[in-house]
Amino acid sequence: MAAEFMVNDPVKAKAYFEAKMAFTTGPVELERAIKAGGVNVVDVRAAEDYKKGHIPGAINLPKSNWHAPKGLTKDKMNVLYCYSQVCHLGATAAVKFAGMGLPVMELEGGFDEWKELGLEIEK
Repeated sequence: MAAEFMVNDPVKAKAYFEAKMAFTTGPVELERAIKAGGVNVVDVRAAEDYKKGHIPGAINLPKSNWHAPKGLTKDKMNVLYCYSQVCHLGATAAVKFAGMGLPVMELEGGFDEWKELGLEIEK
């Protein structure tokens, strides 16, 4: 059985994708931003998973420390990531930190996508 798609509203689609691009980034784009020094990368996974491997230069900020987000900055974009595309930990952290007045973005695909693309991992 073929899937049926309803025709969507182009105005709403434009607004949705503009917002998506403003608040998410992909692994390749993040790698470039890291090399340029323009971002603060934040791993919100559990500390034991961070120790096994993480994005180079990322700080670890597990959920138990979100009340006092040490290492986040108002001067650079804080790019948050969790485990995978279906993990909502990064988005949950983004809501929390944005509510504290911090600039945030989420890495689409999380650490799984970073590894899948064969990008550098720091231990």
